[in-house]
Amino acid sequence: MGGGNGQKSKMAREKNLEKQRAAAKGSQLDSNKKAMTIQTHIIKSSCKGCDMAFVFVVRIIVGLVFGSYNTHLGDDFDLSVVQGNALHALRSRLSDPTNVLQSWDPTLVNPCTWFHITCDSNNHVIRLDLGNSNISGTLGPELGQLQHLQYLELYKNEIRGKIPEELGNLKNLIGMDLYGNKFEGEIPKSFAKLKSLRFLRINNNKLTGSIPRELTTLSNLKVFDVSNNDLCGTIPVDGPFSMFSMPSYENNMRLNGPELKGLVPYDFGC
Repeated sequence: MGGGNGQKSKMAREKNLEKQRAAAKGSQLDSNKKAMTIQTHIIKSSCKGCDMAFVFVVRIIVGLVFGSYNTHLGDDFDLSVVQGNALHALRSRLSDPTNVLQSWDPTLVNPCTWFHITCDSNNHVIRLDLGNSNISGTLGPELGQLQHLQYLELYKNEIRGKIPEELGNLKNLIGMDLYGNKFEGEIPKSFAKLKSLRFLRINNNKLTGSIPRELTTLSNLKVFDVSNNDLCGTIPVDGPFSMFSMPSYENNMRLNGPELKGLVPYDFGC
């Protein structure tokens, strides 16, 4: 009998939820209809000579405005879900012995309430601040979904593995600080897509390969540091690289100095 009562209770709750959803939907429709009626009345009062065809067109426009508003609400909700999922995926890849990520609750749709996350007035995640946080693990491609991110601060941790190519999708990124970790592999060529990037510090890691020549197109780049890695080849001399001093490249034993165009390949010695 207890099981039967439990099933009835569950069915009753589901029925109540359906009623609430239907009531909310009906309320929204009523509000839209009232708004359109008011708009029509105003149009008729202020435009005595206008025919009904004109009024009809205006009502269509009003309907589109309401539809657009509701669509934007849906878009904002979807964006929060995408951002929350991306950050929770990051958390699942990291070891966090001091619980700095304790507030990252996946049941809270909006990650703007989490510590170490900064959002703008539109609830877009624009900063991720986990520098010197005693975390370890790897990064995944999900970070590339934070399309409004401006600052990625993960310096002085124990993060290992390759730097994801997907970070090149962060078109609004201004600063990326990944220095003082254990990243390995090559510098992603996809970083050339970060046209807003001004600060790129990936020094003190275990990066290999040459410095991608594609990065010479980053006209806004002001700070570049790849020192204390295991890079090879030559140093670019075009674009912003004409401004960077030698300390930006020091302690890369296989890095052969500035590129000599036409004399040796840029990846000479790799």
